[in-house]
Amino acid sequence: AAAAAVPALVACGADEPPPAPQESQVPVAGAAVGPRADLARRVAAAKDRRFTAAYAWTTGAGERRTVTVTLAADGTWRVDIPGGAQGGRATVSMVGRTEGVYQCSGGGCVRVARAAGTVPAAVDPKVHHPFTDWPTVLADPNAALSVTGAAMLPGAIGACFSVEPTTVAIAAPIDPGIFCYGDDGMPTAFKILAGTLVLTGAAAPAPPTAELVGPVSNGVPLSTAPPTPVPSSSRRS
Repeated sequence: AAAAAVPALVACGADEPPPAPQESQVPVAGAAVGPRADLARRVAAAKDRRFTAAYAWTTGAGERRTVTVTLAADGTWRVDIPGGAQGGRATVSMVGRTEGVYQCSGGGCVRVARAAGTVPAAVDPKVHHPFTDWPTVLADPNAALSVTGAAMLPGAIGACFSVEPTTVAIAAPIDPGIFCYGDDGMPTAFKILAGTLVLTGAAAPAPPTAELVGPVSNGVPLSTAPPTPVPSSSRRS
């Protein structure tokens, strides 16, 4: 009789719905990643990249030049900026090494700061910041920033983000702008107060270190202030 009851129980159980899965077994749909988290993920990957690359730079005045960015294997860096000083008349290279940051021009270099984020405004071309100190701010979840998705800058790939400082402090941690990164963390474009930078072509392997352009001196660094506007000839006293 017991043997005869087993098939009956099995048949009865087959008609019952399967037990509900435990909470840990229920597949959870991936939550949409917000712009700030997406930006932080891309910037974290960018901070590990080492390369030499050319960027088309369109200044605020509409002039077009090519900026060369080198992030060396040992963590040093160099950014060559044609027209980055003397009202667009002089080329400067900003070079970051363990002992400080240098402004180089005309075959010589002058130390201007201890770190990339402390370069005095009078000698700061601004172009190097998206590659040097600003990534640390962009990746910091506690930084006083507002991050939203932005339309792709012409020539950029990946994703672009609009970043605005929200701090009321005198010195904001970063300038407002649009920051674009590829899925692999490669910086592809920036639109900042100093103009627009767009990656052109593939990046080359990084050198072992970023070399200074010339010997270090105690000279005066070049001013990066914009040229003084020329009064209109139509204005007469």
